[in-house]
Amino acid sequence: MTGGVGRVDRIDRERSPLPQPLPPAGGEPDGLWGEGYPPPQTHPLPQAGGDRGEGPRPFRENRPTKRARELRLNPTDAERRLWRVLSRRQVSGVRFNRQVTIGPYIADFAARSEKLIVEVDGGQHGERVAYDEARTRYLEVQGWRVIRFWNNDVLGNLDGVVATIERTLADRPSPQSPPACGRGSASRGRTA
Repeated sequence: MTGGVGRVDRIDRERSPLPQPLPPAGGEPDGLWGEGYPPPQTHPLPQAGGDRGEGPRPFRENRPTKRARELRLNPTDAERRLWRVLSRRQVSGVRFNRQVTIGPYIADFAARSEKLIVEVDGGQHGERVAYDEARTRYLEVQGWRVIRFWNNDVLGNLDGVVATIERTLADRPSPQSPPACGRGSASRGRTA
């Protein structure tokens, strides 16, 4: 019998004390916190935006993830056709993702391992040339290679589009090779 009581005492000691109610804004009324009661504590839950994900997150507010999700749910005919080919590592064994957020922009298709972006542009991009050029420059500064295709190219010549993507993947920039003589260059050798 005493084993059961000891177990209950041990469980009670392991539990943290119950949160105390917060005092009213005007101060403590007399008699609410008498002797034997602990003083009021701060609210037990974290502030909004704290450790548990409540509240606004300033670094996430400006990310276009909601728009990317909408674009993934409503692809154009050209995007849908190209995705059937790019999905499941069917092109050069490289994994592509759809509507990927990169900084303030959303890429139609991105191969993260290869740092390659494939864009499928409709007629509206003919009017937004300056925007697309600035976007491409930003992405290239971030280390991405960007290739673009028109919707009618994807719809009318999918094999040619895939061949271009495969060539681009094959033309990866090779990493810089180490110096030939170990730590220094060959010109640091002995002088006569």
